[in-house]
Amino acid sequence: MRYDLDDLRLFLDIVTEGSITAGARRMHLSLPSASARVRSLEQQAGVALLIRGRRGVRPTPAGSTLARHAREVLAQTVRLESAVAGYTRSPAAPLTLLCGGSAMHRLVPRALISFLRAHPDVDVTVSESRTPKTVRRLADGEADLGVVVDDEARDCGLAMEPLGDDSLVVIGQAGGILAGRTELTYREAAEHPLVGLSADSSLGRWIEKHLGPHAPVARHRTSVAHLNAVVALAAAGVGLAVVPRRAIDPSRPLDVCELQDPWARRQHLLAWGAKNPSPPPATEALAEHLRRAARAEDGEAWTRRGLE
Repeated sequence: MRYDLDDLRLFLDIVTEGSITAGARRMHLSLPSASARVRSLEQQAGVALLIRGRRGVRPTPAGSTLARHAREVLAQTVRLESAVAGYTRSPAAPLTLLCGGSAMHRLVPRALISFLRAHPDVDVTVSESRTPKTVRRLADGEADLGVVVDDEARDCGLAMEPLGDDSLVVIGQAGGILAGRTELTYREAAEHPLVGLSADSSLGRWIEKHLGPHAPVARHRTSVAHLNAVVALAAAGVGLAVVPRRAIDPSRPLDVCELQDPWARRQHLLAWGAKNPSPPPATEALAEHLRRAARAEDGEAWTRRGLE
């Protein structure tokens, strides 16, 4: 026996209202049409479902049983539709995370891996952005979180918290020019051939900004797009490189020297967007995964210091 869901809804409305006329009105049907549907139900069941009287209708014992099961069927139908709709409706807007090239190197990928695994229902849009632009977009409500550099983010009015060290060092081939050195200035490093990131990268612009108009004239043998490539070129002896300490793989043989210039000491901050005074749970969760990734990175940085 097959039941039409609309017929079941109509029957429940009639039982609830105690009137075929009122039930028909709730289903936006004419009285003849509603009466025909009830008769069809009774024919399928092979038994009377309603007791008709001058003051309305009431269910027979069979009608009461049908009504009880009809409620269960319709409730299950609502749950079914809701479950399937989860796959067909537009997904929620993804979180937006902004960060500079240094954070993009290892910190953010590590945080994303753990966050996306733990939250399969949340998407994240990640964009590389210099700190001044990141701060503007966060203040304008265009992003949820940002990883910024402390020196360029002071007094911007955003909620921030310390995230981790992002100081710069000079690296070169193991046993090469830097052998026996523990620290040097950028001017000293620039006396030798260099390799680095492209001039329009976050780190490239940071260095250019702080060197100012009296920067030493350095010979850059090549400029590349990614920190991994810079570290590999320096390790191969192509030239020295200025990179964040966190970019160094502890397993790669390198000579590492502290960069003495004051601007080389910098910190990553976690900045919160202004669009949500009370960030939703997904944003809070992503922030926590960034904190954990930063702590892990700082632990590895201390390991690298011990190996130098």
